[in-house]
Amino acid sequence: MTLTLERDKEFVNQFHYDARNYEWEKENGTPETNINVQFQLVPHDQVPDGKVAAEDTAIYAILTYMIPLENIVLSGMLSQLNYVRGRQVKEQSELEQEEMAQIADPLFDLLKRLVYETTEVALDQPGINLQF
Repeated sequence: MTLTLERDKEFVNQFHYDARNYEWEKENGTPETNINVQFQLVPHDQVPDGKVAAEDTAIYAILTYMIPLENIVLSGMLSQLNYVRGRQVKEQSELEQEEMAQIADPLFDLLKRLVYETTEVALDQPGINLQF
């Protein structure tokens, strides 16, 4: 089922670009790719007035990631407040997988753009395209 959504702008909470430290990794382990999406239902009384009606649901989508590449590690957190119009969601388990993907898609698009543009500038070569 396709959700009727309105969204606030995506927000970059954290974005880290770090050179790989292979000596440190020998002692502490190699970083592993980790991408995690969480959803937090927002109570109506915590949403600014007029943003959500009684029959709507406000949901924060939060994307945290660590992406080790050849010589760098990218990590951080992105978030976005979404308004599901005309549907009350009481528990995250009520959302189908495709609905969660619909809510999270803009965060993955932003992550792809951040990685591409940052690696293009920092490495002075064509940017790295992430594939999800």
